[in-house]
Amino acid sequence: MILSSEHHTEPRPLAHVAVHDTVVKILSKLPRGKVLDVPAGEGALAKRLAAAGFALQCCDLYPEVFSVKDIEVRRGDLSARLPYEPQEFDYVTCIEGLEHIENLHQAVRELRRLLKPNGYLIVSIPNIQNIEERLKWLFFGYTSHFKPISSEYLDRIEGDRFNRKEMFLHIHPIGYSELRYTLENNKFRLIGIFRDKRKGRIWLYWPLAFFICLLVKFFPHQKRSERWTDELQSNEILLGGNTLIVLAVKMQE
Repeated sequence: MILSSEHHTEPRPLAHVAVHDTVVKILSKLPRGKVLDVPAGEGALAKRLAAAGFALQCCDLYPEVFSVKDIEVRRGDLSARLPYEPQEFDYVTCIEGLEHIENLHQAVRELRRLLKPNGYLIVSIPNIQNIEERLKWLFFGYTSHFKPISSEYLDRIEGDRFNRKEMFLHIHPIGYSELRYTLENNKFRLIGIFRDKRKGRIWLYWPLAFFICLLVKFFPHQKRSERWTDELQSNEILLGGNTLIVLAVKMQE
């Protein structure tokens, strides 16, 4: 079913604007083509990509919140089959989506189905492995993006969020290793990892980050390669911001 918004106010980015900046920067270097943005939210990213010359289709669990005129939006659930034909898109952007659903593997398989051969996938996940989040996990047992979902917390957001709690609950803490395995297991090849922006006080953690990077240099090369150790201690992850953005390409069967 095709839906369009009745309200065409300026769309608010549901992700940090720096995330959208990074996605636009990545795609701006690639040939123009057809993009599916899912979940689309209010359409802030879609509007920017359309202005950059891409042909946009949008999909969201709550298409009624979409507020960009002249861009089609359909209702769709990342946990199920999306309402598009196989190999319909040159690019798929999935920003602020995977951490909200139960089955990461199902979502990646579905996004692969929609991409043309050699099509590009851009996904984001909360960066739960930067140095600050590692320390929060050590001291508190949870990270900033994946706090305990208590009944008290659920009661509060259900009263505030118009019964759209899926938009705001982070229920699946995905790290770089799990995301990379899932992508590669579904015949994607990683091209690059990016951060949204530098954290303001990251310099406070430089001594500890330096010690971690120095320590892992003593690991055998084979172990470092098998466990993606160098990537996990990279600037994009260890010293990255709140969001990790990954660019991958769909490989041939």
